[in-house]
Amino acid sequence: MPETQGNSESYNADELRRKYREERDKRLRSDGEAQYIDAEGEFEEFDRDPYLKEVLTRDPIVEDLEVAVIGGGLGGLLTAVSLRKKGIKSFRILEQAGDFGGTWYWNRYPGIRCDIEAYVYMPLLEEVGTIPSERYASGGEIFEHCRAIGRHFDLYDRALFQTGVESIRWNDDLARWIIRTNQGDEIRAHHVTVSQGPLAKVKLPGVPGIKDFKGKMFHSARWDYDYTGGNMDGGMTGLSDKRVAVIGTGATAVQIIPKLAESAAKVLVFQRTPSALAARNNSKTDVDWFRNQPKGWQQERVTNFETNITPGTHPESDLVADGWTDFFLRVRGHMGAAVKSGESFNPMDVIQKADFEKMENLRSRIGEIIEDEELAARMTPWYNYLCKRPLFSDDFLESLNNPNVEVIDTDGAGVTKIDETSVHANGTAFEVDCIIFATGFDVAAAAHKVGGYELIGRDGVSMDEKWKDGMRTVHGTQMHGFPNFHVVGAISQGTTSFNYTHALQMQASHAVDIIGKCVDDGIRSIEVTSEAEDRWLEKMKTPHKIDLVAYYRACTPGFLNHEGDVDGQPTFLGSTYGGGALAYNELIKEWRGGDQMLADCDVIYEAETVPG
Repeated sequence: MPETQGNSESYNADELRRKYREERDKRLRSDGEAQYIDAEGEFEEFDRDPYLKEVLTRDPIVEDLEVAVIGGGLGGLLTAVSLRKKGIKSFRILEQAGDFGGTWYWNRYPGIRCDIEAYVYMPLLEEVGTIPSERYASGGEIFEHCRAIGRHFDLYDRALFQTGVESIRWNDDLARWIIRTNQGDEIRAHHVTVSQGPLAKVKLPGVPGIKDFKGKMFHSARWDYDYTGGNMDGGMTGLSDKRVAVIGTGATAVQIIPKLAESAAKVLVFQRTPSALAARNNSKTDVDWFRNQPKGWQQERVTNFETNITPGTHPESDLVADGWTDFFLRVRGHMGAAVKSGESFNPMDVIQKADFEKMENLRSRIGEIIEDEELAARMTPWYNYLCKRPLFSDDFLESLNNPNVEVIDTDGAGVTKIDETSVHANGTAFEVDCIIFATGFDVAAAAHKVGGYELIGRDGVSMDEKWKDGMRTVHGTQMHGFPNFHVVGAISQGTTSFNYTHALQMQASHAVDIIGKCVDDGIRSIEVTSEAEDRWLEKMKTPHKIDLVAYYRACTPGFLNHEGDVDGQPTFLGSTYGGGALAYNELIKEWRGGDQMLADCDVIYEAETVPG
């Protein structure tokens, strides 16, 4: 019997399940995540910094510090700000890029915009004084806010830019981490925090012939404006006579394609899987509303948003009320109705019902926007809503109506080959002048892999050796064998959120509170025990509110489900603490604020005699 959707249209649940399986199965590949290439070695040109106009030359620095902050993105900035507030002045920020910003430094492609409301995503708005011009801020505006944080908290004097870390090695005699850089620096730090985020290590599709192409190629996270002309707002006059191929139709592509459609002679969009896309409904910030908010309003809004997107919670209000909270509101509504019925029910069936309704709603708007019926069908996604990161746009589907835009839908197969002049798909060679890889990042890579440095802990044991039989941490942030070492931005065995800056703030506070206790109490080194790791691994078995393995097994391949391989390993979200971000934050606050931290750690005080 057909189930009823929120807009009163009907759908057949069994037919949808069959269609979802069919679309998933045609996209499953035996090589899984190995289908992608890291931008290193013979492909290191794709990782080159296109924004540096001058290469920094300076004398090497040799110094002793209390804290070395590795990474100058939002994780590193929030850590440094917390250090300032804690009164810890002896710290240095090491950043391989030319400025603060992290992902917002690297990603400057035309049309870039955050899909999380600026009032919750952009941290420290009240303190810095930034007023976002729009509800969903542009990437350029977020980059400028990162720089404003650096200026407001006097962090530029503490930063070493264009400085890539080559190795971080623990010295037990000194109780210091010895950090060596590509600038010849030797920095001896009592504590190290690392913040290399999930949107930093670019990946390329392993398509045969990439090196054969004679035209222009670049990854979207290393946009070449010298070639295209224009800026993040568009105006790419250099493409006026060019045929441009975009490989990918995910979060990046839906932002760049409308801008390319305005400038390029021809835009060829190579699609493996269409994306679920809702309207962004962006709007200008009401400055009077913003300025009249009471003190502490932003943290209240951040917490309210997190509460509304956490399954199993029952918030009294929805301050953000956007496309993100809409889905979870649907789920709560159906759960409430199921409970009220008094009959037994499977929560996963209730979630699926809400999911079907949400996706049917998104699918219905495609035909309302795209004029060509055949194209509309090719752009229709067939999977559950959270199988991929939900996307929002006010102009992507509209841009596909432009006569200079052509979608080459590969029905799940993807691009098969690249030669000197063309991209091959569906048995056809498409001649192009430029190829843009909108193929994302290795979001599951460990911080030292993202940063490209060697990490050696106590007794000369590397991080790779420690984790050869599987990841072991406490809270995702501390490791046995790595004293005074703190990860900020840990997802695996830690937590995450659609509003990632909230997770960063939690873990930055966690790291700095631990460091502050060490400074105040004269602690020479603090290191979680192997037994504490065992207990945390057991705690990681706390189930999520929904069965993520079952949910993601039914999904089309993507980074959230290890390209379809979910058996025997946790999914991307399933690798996090099962209680959710807010519960995780309360747990780590209680841990570091009570006796449990010292019970879980080997602690050596400065006054103690240290062997060797």
